Amino acid sequence: MPQAQGFSVFLVLFLTFSPGGAYYLYVMERCQFSSSDGHDAVLLDQFYYNKILEGQYNSTVGKVTAYTEKGEVYAIILNNDPGFIKREIWKTNLCKRNVPLGQKLLTAVEPYVWLRSVKAEYSQHQQKLVCSAYDFYPKQIRVTWLRDGKKVTSDVTSTDELPNGNWLYQIHSYLEFTPKPGEKIACMVEHASLKEPQLHDWEPESDSKWSKIAVGSAGLLLGLLFSAAGFIYYKTTSNGCISRRNPLGCRNVEKPHTHLSTTGNSS
Repeated sequence: MPQAQGFSVFLVLFLTFSPGGAYYLYVMERCQFSSSDGHDAVLLDQFYYNKILEGQYNSTVGKVTAYTEKGEVYAIILNNDPGFIKREIWKTNLCKRNVPLGQKLLTAVEPYVWLRSVKAEYSQHQQKLVCSAYDFYPKQIRVTWLRDGKKVTSDVTSTDELPNGNWLYQIHSYLEFTPKPGEKIACMVEHASLKEPQLHDWEPESDSKWSKIAVGSAGLLLGLLFSAAGFIYYKTTSNGCISRRNPLGCRNVEKPHTHLSTTGNSS
């Protein structure tokens, strides 16, 4: 996507309605520029009547140009009004002075891209990928799926550019597919903030990785089992007694007490 040139439009609408609401007149003021300092800024004042462009003031021409018969009447009146021409020159200079401010407001913001796998429900394909681009400006963006370097057009759905409410946007693109051994899938993002298209490769979880996780989990459970058995053995033998009838512990057996009595001769 080519780098977008700076372009700003400031609109001022003046609406005049007839009592019946059937006819209306409005004026649209636009300030256009493509430079950073505003030297090429152009002021356009367009006059519409019932959605028809009757005439337009162009600062590069310096007068009102009519496009209809009714517009010719307006053009003659306005072009012969020194006050009107003076105001248009003042607005043109104002437009040029405010270009740096407009450039700051229109600075492109690079998107944050998140590529992930989600559950493919009600689909004939085994997997589903989502490529999301967050917090970008301006609104125009292109998200494309590539399989082994070739553009994918089938089984692809995308949302519109969704506003965040803070001048930034987000978009989500979905790809449903059946994996093939050794193929490479990528999400390509093109935006005015990027000097070149940005590629985000999908890296599926390998089978060997899941095997290592499974072996590690089994080893952990086995270790816990042996630890528990050792603890039970320690508790049962801590009193120095093992009962054959009850291997888990011994009962406390009361030893008989021997009472010694002494007898003496009484005198």
